[in-house]
Amino acid sequence: MKKYTYQITGLDCANCAKRIEDALNKQADFKNVVVNFSTSKITYETNLDNSLQLVNKIVKDLEPGAKLIYQENTKSEYHLWIIILALMSFIIGNFNFPLSEIFILIAYIILLFKPLEKAILLLIKSKTINENFLIVISCLGAYFLESKMEGVMVVTLYLIGKILEERALNTTRQSIKDLLTLKQDYANLKKRDKLEKIAVEEIKINDILIVKKGEKVPVDGIIMDGNAYLNTSSITGESAIKEANVGDLVYSGYLNTGDIFSLKATKTYENSMINKILELVETASNRKAKTETTVSKLSRYYTPVILVLAILTYLLLPLLFKVSYHDSLYRALTFLVVACPCAIAISVPLAYFVGLGVSSKNGILIKGSNYLDNMSHLNKIIFDKTGTLTTGNLEVKNLEILTKDFTKQELIDIIFAGEILSNHPIAKSITKLKKTKDRALPVQDFQEVEGKGITYKCLNHKIKIGNQNLCGCNEIADLHVNIDNKHVATIIFQDEIKENAKEVIQMLKKQNIKTYLFTGDKKDKALELAKKLDIDEIYYEMLPTDKYAMYEKQEKEKDIIAYLGDGVNDAPVLKRASIGISMGTIGSDSAISVSDIVIMNDNLDSILTSIKISKTTNQLIKENLIFALGVKIIILILSLFGLTNMWIAVLADTGVTVLTILNTLRIKIK
Repeated sequence: MKKYTYQITGLDCANCAKRIEDALNKQADFKNVVVNFSTSKITYETNLDNSLQLVNKIVKDLEPGAKLIYQENTKSEYHLWIIILALMSFIIGNFNFPLSEIFILIAYIILLFKPLEKAILLLIKSKTINENFLIVISCLGAYFLESKMEGVMVVTLYLIGKILEERALNTTRQSIKDLLTLKQDYANLKKRDKLEKIAVEEIKINDILIVKKGEKVPVDGIIMDGNAYLNTSSITGESAIKEANVGDLVYSGYLNTGDIFSLKATKTYENSMINKILELVETASNRKAKTETTVSKLSRYYTPVILVLAILTYLLLPLLFKVSYHDSLYRALTFLVVACPCAIAISVPLAYFVGLGVSSKNGILIKGSNYLDNMSHLNKIIFDKTGTLTTGNLEVKNLEILTKDFTKQELIDIIFAGEILSNHPIAKSITKLKKTKDRALPVQDFQEVEGKGITYKCLNHKIKIGNQNLCGCNEIADLHVNIDNKHVATIIFQDEIKENAKEVIQMLKKQNIKTYLFTGDKKDKALELAKKLDIDEIYYEMLPTDKYAMYEKQEKEKDIIAYLGDGVNDAPVLKRASIGISMGTIGSDSAISVSDIVIMNDNLDSILTSIKISKTTNQLIKENLIFALGVKIIILILSLFGLTNMWIAVLADTGVTVLTILNTLRIKIK
């Protein structure tokens, strides 16, 4: 099935988006439909060649004002000048002259036109009602009860609230869209002595590209000539300038602040770092947290229930108390106004949306609000070792050659030929053994064996480089080199603990989060590291299958466990974990693709930052829900006893909505 993404306009609420999403998912021709109210986007998969027309028909039947378009629509449905025009007409109508009532009617028509249109179309096409219907009934009721001023102010404040909601949503949407400017639209392709400007999508692996000062790196690649000074803030969230030299790998999205340099593309744009980030950012809001899903489901029943309660209020008050039907109707209309669900329906998804945006700006890509939500409930975290708790900048401490069949340089050339094809941090360290920049020897049948090492053929030799299980060796070493089933060399590495690793572990413990170490390292190295960092439980000499099995043993009911890793061997556990967290810069493609959170700056502090953002987001959601429901319940009770009026009701409704939105926008963490 082919995947399609369109802008969707005219959505009034998260409930409207949910209704469209559910209806399309029930269609046999459509799969994985997601309607994202926060980003105003719809994505779906289908085999139909011309699906847009059919989807638009289904959408319009459910939500008459909604429409799918190719380009983003920045036009507002609500305009302040229309409200001002209506109020001027109403003011004129309040002067007593023969045609004054006409001006009042014109004011009502202007103000109610958009809500009435939406309410009628929705009622006819989908047999449902929403807050537009409640507002229209309340205003018309106020008019016929001779409370014309209150009726006008109800719809006026409602429309002003809609404008403020729209602007708040657009502000948060823009914070996400700012990230989408990371892409360099073109690349300078070097062809002999000429430069040709091409689209980044046309770049092929091994193309030589020229990156000028002020340009972004178009795709991931290796510097071939020149020294680079790169601003990595767009990817990592950190503003420090990174120096890169010949042979260093740099990522797409980095901004060149120094002199011109040449780059050899190691990936196409589709597989480059920047495209992965853009895909994650654009789809992050599609995976919804439990709170968001619950609020969305309840919203569809909320409005009809409120309408029924308002009718019961009108009918029962005169029977139970000494209240006239005139007063009873007024109280019922007031009940409708204050009960509008805008504040609740908007503030929850908006809070998660803002939280995801703030995380992205801090170099933390979270693939869904459900994972953002879970970070605040974390009670266990499992760390891989190399590249996670340690720098991953391994250095070969000793290369011991055990045979006279090869010279040291010949052996290094053979080792280099295979390791240059691997993305594992250990492989990158081994390749530094080769000092010259000439081409690698040709390799056939290259294969990475998860958790063990690599195998390949080179110069008609069968090569194995890895642990004891792969090479069948008994010597104590970090890696073994086996050529034609003969043990020819051992390699010893040294690695450094990350500067802030111990501090992060201590901070996690203070939050009652239990820490684990899962590593394939030898017992002595694992115990030494765990002791230095004061990790609670240590497991060593583990294969990927061992890590997976041990994870399942640690998982108890209601546990939220994060697994932090970066290698191919971590991928199974990253996918299985409650929250899989990978390192974005040194992490393997497979680890990044299956993880739920990607730390772009490889900084362990980002774990604490993500927990803080999660807790702040959840706290603001609780505040908004308690505040919105509390105010509404109080005003509802007062309206039943005739102790309030429509002015207070509409101020409570619109005011609560605006205040919850403003409260949500406070999620700013750096």
